[in-house]
Amino acid sequence: MAEFDVVIVGGGLVGGSLAAALRALPLRVALIESAPVRTPNQPSPDERVIALSLGSRRIFGGLGVWPAIAPVAEPILSVHISDRGYCGFTRLECHEVGVEAFGYVTPARALDQVLQEVLEPATNIHILRPARLLDHQAGPIGVALDIQVGDERRGITTRLLVAADGGDSSVRDRLGIRVEGHDYGQDAVVTTVLADRPCPGQAFERFTDTGPLAMLPMPGGRYSVVWTCRPTETAELLALTESDFSARLQARFGWRLGRLSAPSPRQAYPLRLRLVRETIHERLVLIGNAAHTLHPVAGQGFNLGLRDVAALAEVLGEAARCGQDPGSADTLADYKRWRGRDQVATAWLTDTLARLFVVPWRPVRLARNLGLLGLDLVPAARRRLARRLMGLAGALPRLARGLPLEAHHV
Repeated sequence: MAEFDVVIVGGGLVGGSLAAALRALPLRVALIESAPVRTPNQPSPDERVIALSLGSRRIFGGLGVWPAIAPVAEPILSVHISDRGYCGFTRLECHEVGVEAFGYVTPARALDQVLQEVLEPATNIHILRPARLLDHQAGPIGVALDIQVGDERRGITTRLLVAADGGDSSVRDRLGIRVEGHDYGQDAVVTTVLADRPCPGQAFERFTDTGPLAMLPMPGGRYSVVWTCRPTETAELLALTESDFSARLQARFGWRLGRLSAPSPRQAYPLRLRLVRETIHERLVLIGNAAHTLHPVAGQGFNLGLRDVAALAEVLGEAARCGQDPGSADTLADYKRWRGRDQVATAWLTDTLARLFVVPWRPVRLARNLGLLGLDLVPAARRRLARRLMGLAGALPRLARGLPLEAHHV
């Protein structure tokens, strides 16, 4: 029976990033992923783009993979926030905050490919794919796992099990871990479009009566679109011809980017808040969407998961240097103290924004528009909000400061 120090269930972007961080540590790590390996030129069903915050860009820098990501990443230099049909707006400019960019818009498949490439030669990382976890049993000194790898059934043990298996986490559901939250009664329609008057580096977040409409800059004058709509509208938006969809989006967003055209294949998914208050259990920790699934407003979901990765990697690094058990209650308590407040605060922020800007009552509309205008007039408030959204607030682990784990503390 194979023995590991850490087993990560879920080899997506969060689980893969954690494995990439742990490749620098003296730990024996297994990564269990259900999807088979994809070659660089193989078509992928995941054509999403991800808005990486500056904090996430620094985490990838600390992992040593940012130089491979940078050529396909478009910087976000400014953000225009408005309430459609009303006077409220605010503008965030990166030079006001003293940073090179608020973040970077990056294809998800490019991130996945880079992580795959750095994990392949790592001698302490054992990648099991296609594989799935059938069952596990936690005990005082370790966790016994029953896994299916291809056609073979295996038993392995680990001192720490990390659930990074997404919003529908089977690990979480198997244990009956309590999840708080609600459905928003909204869907997100995701696509990209071509703008004939692009504003390089400028992103837009326009709040509408059905939810936020985000337009994120990409190379070549294209924009990533996240259009929040009512579920009753979703099927129609997906079924529209390219020209009709572009016209509908144009009417919704306006002409700030000129004429919008050439939408890519559209996808839609329901929006919900799912938050696990107790993310640590006996020799188990939940990270990423397994611990918190957020509304896409302000683009915080994946970035919050990467901050989980940075903190957990640092805690495990400290445990390894001190010869401590990576799955002990003390080690996991250190992680919880670091991450609990940020997870709850970020969930509260996105939930408040998602709810507040669809309330039709006149006093609420007036208050939120005055709030946007007030924010635009107070630089200190804009800087504080920007640092929060960039993932730079509070004490930061080494990776979130762009520093590698193997370096000594100063």
